Amino acid sequence: MINKFFSDIHNAIFSSLKSWAEQSTGNWNILIGVGFLLVMGSAIFVYVCYKKIGKEDERTNKIYLKSSSYMLVVIILCDTIFPKDYMWTIFFLYKYALAFLAAGIYLAVQYKKDFS
Repeated sequence: MINKFFSDIHNAIFSSLKSWAEQSTGNWNILIGVGFLLVMGSAIFVYVCYKKIGKEDERTNKIYLKSSSYMLVVIILCDTIFPKDYMWTIFFLYKYALAFLAAGIYLAVQYKKDFS
């Protein structure tokens, strides 16, 4: 029963996204373009926060390890949520965009907490 509930939610979300993306080439390009911009923006955000925190020492190693663990958790969650049978390359793009974003948010919060 619970599996059917999650399956219905999964189909409602991702099948409508699939039908929207396959409606026209423009929709497909919008989905890819937004994903690419999100990956690049998130990667730049992580890099800037990484440089702001500073060189590696005992304190920063703990922060970097924690941000990496948040990245891993987001990747695992996205692997369980996103479908594997269709549009998997686009969801691969969004998976890593969300992982970078989660790590960047953690680094920004730690920077704000430690240095402000």
